[in-house]
Amino acid sequence: MTTTTDDNTPAPTAARRSWLRDHSELGVCVLLLALGVLVLTDALTMDVDITQRGPVGPRTVPVVVGAGLLVIAALLAVDVLRGGRGQAETGEDVDLSEPADWRTVSLLAGVFLGSAVLIEPLGFPLAGALLFWGAAFALGSRRPDRDPLIAAVVSFVTYAVFNNLLGVPLPGGPLMGVL
Repeated sequence: MTTTTDDNTPAPTAARRSWLRDHSELGVCVLLLALGVLVLTDALTMDVDITQRGPVGPRTVPVVVGAGLLVIAALLAVDVLRGGRGQAETGEDVDLSEPADWRTVSLLAGVFLGSAVLIEPLGFPLAGALLFWGAAFALGSRRPDRDPLIAAVVSFVTYAVFNNLLGVPLPGGPLMGVL
């Protein structure tokens, strides 16, 4: 129910609420702005030893990403304030009348957080296998004969590629001596 004044015009709070609803994309702009400021602040306060850096230092990528986030936030805000609106979802496989599947979202979030907690004591290969297996289960796969094997292979290959080929050290956990 909208409140009106004596001359049948919407009350200021209703008009303000309507304006905010029509410009809800500005919330994304605020989020991008906050992330950009956070990334830039972190990058510019990073302790960098001048003797350890090459032609492109460790600040370069975060500064570029942070500046990009700020530019995108500004461009999006200008577009929204000029009347630009996001398009409604028109995907063939999306039924907008159905509610969100919060069970799947919760399972995926739990699996991700569990993996983050277990990566240090178990190491990446085991925690990654649990992550991949749990994600497959949360998304609906019910193949106990195949899913753990695929999860283990993907996890071990990922560990080998990052640790051995790319030189990005990942925690090996109890399997460190085996790998």
